[in-house]
Amino acid sequence: MRLRAALRLGCALALSALAACAPTATAPLPPTPVAAGPAITIKAEPAFLDPAAPGPVKIGRFTFVGGLQLTSTDTARLHGLSDIRVTADGHTTIVTDEGDLLRARLVMDAQGKPIGVADARLTGLLGLDGAPLQGKEQSDSEGLAMLADGSRLISFELNDRIWRYPAGDGLPARAPSPERTFPRNAGMEALAEDPANGPDAYLVGGEDSGEVWRCRLSGACASAHVIEKPGEFGLVAAAPLPAGRWAFMLRAYDPIRGVRIIITIRDAAWAEVDRLELARPLNLDNFEGLAAVPAADGIVRLYLISDDNFSNAQRTYLFAFDWATKKPD
Repeated sequence: MRLRAALRLGCALALSALAACAPTATAPLPPTPVAAGPAITIKAEPAFLDPAAPGPVKIGRFTFVGGLQLTSTDTARLHGLSDIRVTADGHTTIVTDEGDLLRARLVMDAQGKPIGVADARLTGLLGLDGAPLQGKEQSDSEGLAMLADGSRLISFELNDRIWRYPAGDGLPARAPSPERTFPRNAGMEALAEDPANGPDAYLVGGEDSGEVWRCRLSGACASAHVIEKPGEFGLVAAAPLPAGRWAFMLRAYDPIRGVRIIITIRDAAWAEVDRLELARPLNLDNFEGLAAVPAADGIVRLYLISDDNFSNAQRTYLFAFDWATKKPD
């Protein structure tokens, strides 16, 4: 989140000097939100990690399977996508940093490559009083966890807090969060269910510090570890993997090098077991959401979602990578 002002400024400078922040121009966004929905149609166009070599791209034990660029003419609010969860059957839940909840279904081809998005519904998050969230200070939802009972945990920045939304569309309630004062716009970006530690357990990560806490609905939060990272990177997402492992997403940006992404895979003792690094000249955007879906034959599907900052110079990408949990012989 703290990188968004730099991303906007960097893209503006690059567009004026080199027109390099985006490969093509798009029509301006509507000046005011468009009333729509909750059902919306999402256009999903193919997007490539390496435009010079469309198709699968193998990087170590990671394989880029395919990507989509997501847009909609039904609403001006399909932007700012911050975190994502995907089930084995493709049902997808996404939060946005303007306080919206997107629920949809990923459509796959016969090879398991994402090719479309169906059954999309975009609704505003409600506050404790049942009214829609108002203003950036209250609606900046960043992290998402899906608990075993179907309830959703959502972390917010600016007014730092975690709320639990029950399965369905009921009103939220406060959930335990770390007793820590976070830097403005650099708070609880990373949030994930922690099934290895129980059905009500979840993990919280601070963007600026890389510190992670283990929490329970039935208890409190305790500091568990600090994810080592270069200082310019922020911890922006987390996803649980089989066997107590974790995937964490780190993100950095500057106008010279652009967006850089690290996916670090950690075992149950926090030791790094694998790493994916993405940078120019690959086709990237402001990725800050991460989901993991175990598949067959020791493969874990990782989904990355990007936050376009409501900017015409950026894109909303959904990328899919398959990670081989076992090293090749």
